[in-house]
Parts: sequence; C-alpha cells; structure tokens
Amino acid sequence: MKTGIVKDWRYMEHNTGAFHVENPQRIEAIYRMVEQDITFSYEEIEPRPAEEKEIQMIHSSSYIQAIKETSGRERVQLDPDTATSARSYEVALLAAGGLLKAIDLVLDGKIKNGFAIVRPPGHHAESAQAMGFCLFNNVAIGGEYLIKKHGLKRILIVDWDLHHGNGTQHSFYSRKDILYFSTHQFPHYPGTGYWDETGEGKGKGFTVNVPLSAGKKDEDYLFIFRKILSPIASQFKPEFILVSAGFDIYQGDPLGGMQISADGFGALTAELMKSAKEYAQERILFTLEGGYDLQGLQEGIKQVLFQLSGEGKKPKIGGKISSVTQKELEPVFKTQKQFWKL
Repeated sequence: MKTGIVKDWRYMEHNTGAFHVENPQRIEAIYRMVEQDITFSYEEIEPRPAEEKEIQMIHSSSYIQAIKETSGRERVQLDPDTATSARSYEVALLAAGGLLKAIDLVLDGKIKNGFAIVRPPGHHAESAQAMGFCLFNNVAIGGEYLIKKHGLKRILIVDWDLHHGNGTQHSFYSRKDILYFSTHQFPHYPGTGYWDETGEGKGKGFTVNVPLSAGKKDEDYLFIFRKILSPIASQFKPEFILVSAGFDIYQGDPLGGMQISADGFGALTAELMKSAKEYAQERILFTLEGGYDLQGLQEGIKQVLFQLSGEGKKPKIGGKISSVTQKELEPVFKTQKQFWKL
C-alpha cells in the first residue's frame, strides 16, 4: 500500500488578503515540492467536501451558517487574524473533507498512511468561533469521525504546531476516548495549554500539554516524544493517530522561536510511526496546520513524506537536552505521573 497525499489546487482559493502569512503561496510551494522532489510512488487523493452534518460533530449549526453566509463576499473579517474570501466556506469544507476521505481510505486498506496537505488550518477553531487563521477544526472533526462513523474507541491526536490547539483541546476536554497531546511555545498565542490543563471529569488525564520556551532543538522535541508521548501512547494504545503538523517550529519561521530542522521533522515522524505500528495497525494521518517559512514547509513536509513512505533515512539526532528544557519539563512529568507511568 502507498502513502496518500491529499492535494487540490482549489485550496489556493481561500484568499486571506495581501501580506497575510497564511496565504495561498504556502500550498503552492508545498505542491511544487511534491511534484518535483517526491520520487516514490504515492496515491494522490482528491478531496471531497465535508458534509454539514460532519462539521456539526464539532461546530455549532449557527457558526456553520455564519461561515456559509460569507460565500461570495470578497472579505469578511472574523477576528483580527482570521478573514474569509468569496470561496473560503467551500474551501474549508474541502479541507475537512480531504482529511475525512483519507481516513476512509486508510481504514478501507486503500492507502497505508497519509498527509492531508490542506488549508485553511483548523486547530484553533472553537465550536462557535473562528480563531488564529482557522475556520473549521479539521483534526477534531477527523477524530470525532473515527469514533462516530468508524466505531473506533481510542484516538490519539498529536499537535506539534508552534501554537497550542485550543479548539482541539476544548473539543475533547471531558472525553477519554480521544487523547490530545500538544507541544507548543509558551507563553504564546493563544495563551492556553499550560501543563496543569489535563482534562476534566471522565477526560481527566487525557489532555497532555507540554508548554515550552523558545529555542528548543531537535533533541529537545525528540526527548519529549520518547520520554513522555511514547510511554503514554503505550498505555493508551490508540487505534488511530492523527497529527496536527505545524511547521512553524522550523528554525527559520517568522512567527516562531523554535529551532527544529528538516531532519527533526523526519525524526518526530519516525517516532510517531513506531507507536502507530505497535498499537494502531500503522494507521497514522497528518494534516497541515501552521508553517510560514516556505522553505521550512517544503523541507519539513518532504522529510515527513519520505518517512511515511518508508523511503526516508534513519534520522540521526544526537545531543543532550538543555538544562532549561529539563527544568521546564519537571512540572510536566510531575503532573502526568498522576495519570501515566513515565
């Protein structure tokens, strides 16, 4: 089976306005890289629009209607960072639907794994509010779809975007069937994702936040994945892994302060694939979130795709984590040891 790539030039038709960092050139740069540099055989997936009832699994019907009513209007400003254009509603349905179609193909045994290279991104979108460039929460809709449509019991959502996925966290905060794990720069937009945000009610312990100061390198992230995420995954035993893949942790990103290299993205992917192989029958799908340096997007996604295909080199990330990272992780370990063996 091949790796699937959700790819459609219509994603460029969501126009955020002149000088906006979340612009159509992001997708254009990535697709150009895919067409030029991806030498292995992959399955190109044409997205379908998500149905309104599928969006309603996460978003309120009044909010969906409000986004729908932006159709045909040149510009509607939803918040200081987030705007729509004439075709944004249609494109947002394709973004969520692209991930849902990839989920179906994985579970039907048509593709091995995949990457939904879509926009607009989604992880900041709340039930009834657009935020942080996001309209519909693609990954949250995907998680709920796996539970409701396909009857899975345990889903792991990993979010390595620079920014905390507040919308995804809130979607499942009182649930134990979907575990949300996030590494993010803190304090930073949107201001959520402190280490003591661990869920509530039945969901207590099923939200794992790793807030980090700027300057973290490949070895810091890999340590977190190996010493916190992988042990938790081994106990949770997810049946499917979804990844909110933000490339704004790349070392040159204009919005970020992290120092992840292209090889670092490959190493994190390889680590996640180990958990997918062990517990989830290799079922893992990535969906694009942030990332605003075009070279970082191209190089980072290239490494992810080569790892997914099995064609990637074994990542060589050496070195110890910094003393700053060790100190920042102390409260995370202390908090998570209440729920998991670490």
